[in-house]
Amino acid sequence: MATWADLEAAAPEIAARGRRLLYRSGQGEALLATVRDGDTPRIHPINVGIVGGELVAFILRSAKLTDLAEDGRYALHAHVDQAAPSELMIRGRASEVTDPDRRAAAGAGWPFDVDETYRLFAFGIEFALYGRRDSPDAWPPAYERWRAG
Repeated sequence: MATWADLEAAAPEIAARGRRLLYRSGQGEALLATVRDGDTPRIHPINVGIVGGELVAFILRSAKLTDLAEDGRYALHAHVDQAAPSELMIRGRASEVTDPDRRAAAGAGWPFDVDETYRLFAFGIEFALYGRRDSPDAWPPAYERWRAG
């Protein structure tokens, strides 16, 4: 599974534009869709970060935590600004990060205080899609795609 650093190396424009969308508010924000076998998909607003070449998020005990821990499949979408409605969608598999140094590095710049009740997940990237729209009236978006390996 590819990392954010792999996306940056292979598709630098998608990564740069995607980073701007994720951090548009000043902190990383996105919508996370998770699934688990036998259940319907769920959508959750979350904080995300790009730390050490990885796309990561701290997750509290919740349905999304169970989904990520048991299944790992996800889709992530940056929030859309209606005035400049470009979009970023990423999908892949998430895995828990237990290494204390990686947790500390991610937590150091996090927009809220994290403790041991938060579990850190790294989002491996299988596919990234950036849709550029210069105005709300521009349709359809101009899409750029990247697929890992």
